[in-house]
Amino acid sequence: MQHVLRPFTPADTESVIAVWEACGLVRPWNDPRRDIARKLTVQPELFLVAEDAGDPGRPIVGAGMAGFDGHRGWVNYLAVRPDLQGSGLGRAFMAEFERLLTDLGCPKLNLQVRAGNEQVLGFYEALGYAPDHTVSLGKRLIRDV
Repeated sequence: MQHVLRPFTPADTESVIAVWEACGLVRPWNDPRRDIARKLTVQPELFLVAEDAGDPGRPIVGAGMAGFDGHRGWVNYLAVRPDLQGSGLGRAFMAEFERLLTDLGCPKLNLQVRAGNEQVLGFYEALGYAPDHTVSLGKRLIRDV
C-alpha cells in the first residue's frame, strides 16, 4: 500500500477525527474540531495527513500535528489507522516532522504518551526517543465542552 503525506485541508476534518477516534485519541474534555481549528491558526503547515494513494478515493489513513515554539518542538495527535499500524506509516510521519522541525531550527522534539500505553512507548523508543524523567503538568485555560 502506497501512502502520501500532505498538508491537512479543512475537507479532511471528519476523516481525521475518525482516525483519531479509531486510535483512542479523542477524549470527552477535548473537542477535536476545536483542536483542528486552533491548529489551523498556528503553523498549519505542520498538520499532516496520510492518504492511501492506491485507493481511488484516496482515504485518510493517518494524521498528526507538530509545532515549534522557538524552544522545543512537539508532536500531538499522531495516529495511524489501527489496521495499518506497523506498516511504517508512523515512522514516515515522524521522519517528516523531524525534517520540518529541523528546517525551522528546532533543537529538540518532545511528545507525550499516555501512561500505560506500552505499544506507543515502544514505537517512539525504537525511533530513538527516551523518557525525559520530567513530570508533565497541565491546566485547562479554555473549556472545550
